[in-house]
Amino acid sequence: MLAMRLSGKSLRERIDLYERLMRLDKPIGILLLLWPTLWALWLSALGRPDWLVVWIFTLGTVLMRSAGCVINDFADRRFDPHVARTSDRPLAARRVSPREALVLFFVLVVCAALVVWPLRSALMAGLCGAALFLAVSYPLTKRFLAVPQAYLGVAFGFGIPMAYAAELGKVPAEAGWLLLANVFWAIAYDTEYAMVDRADDLRIGIRTSAITFGRADVAAVMICYVLALALIGWTGSRVGLGVPFHAGLAVAAAIAGYHYTLIRDRDPQRCFTAFRHNNWFGASVFAGIAADFLMSHGVVQ
Repeated sequence: MLAMRLSGKSLRERIDLYERLMRLDKPIGILLLLWPTLWALWLSALGRPDWLVVWIFTLGTVLMRSAGCVINDFADRRFDPHVARTSDRPLAARRVSPREALVLFFVLVVCAALVVWPLRSALMAGLCGAALFLAVSYPLTKRFLAVPQAYLGVAFGFGIPMAYAAELGKVPAEAGWLLLANVFWAIAYDTEYAMVDRADDLRIGIRTSAITFGRADVAAVMICYVLALALIGWTGSRVGLGVPFHAGLAVAAAIAGYHYTLIRDRDPQRCFTAFRHNNWFGASVFAGIAADFLMSHGVVQ
């Protein structure tokens, strides 16, 4: 079916369009999914994750984020042409057909299922099904939820309970608190993202946290950063993490503070810079976790 669309265009052009549809040219989304998953893998395994599991989750993150982008653009194909930042996306520009997008989505989901197959269990199967439901349903939440970014936080953080299930065979309360931390983090960074498109979203009727928070948007972002850091800190303390971990959190807090200087004037370009900069927030938290296990617990793989 995908091959039928090759007529009139080179294979290289089609592959480039599919890469753009999957946002492989913009890896920030992959990183925002991957960091919380790595937090959970290291915390659940007390610094000694199974490296096959790490590889499976890393590849699975790439595949599911790509699938999520495809189904998001499919759902928003009538809205994206009216938003300046998204009007040139392959579906919005009608350079890829809706049928092609759906086929690509299902191919990516099947590949993701094959990747996690070695971890098969009743619990993992249920969690995979829930993750797929979240990915498919998230685009619809922008039609009726006042803060769809909270739903996004669950979808983007669902690697957390899956990581605990893979390492421990169960999902303890600790995973729930870490997932909640990710929800607050996602509200923070995706509100920064939504601040870029506020005018277009108001015009076409899309609901976002930037619109819901109104003039309190900057304060809401900073409060969400504080709550995310507090929950991550509490979770790490429960497993005995110490100075290196809290040093990582301090760096992440400094990064969040820097984001305030970027978003306080609500300049769209600076808000987008703040959004992309969240990669370093997630990386700092992970570095603190990994360094603590390595230095304080003497973990040497």
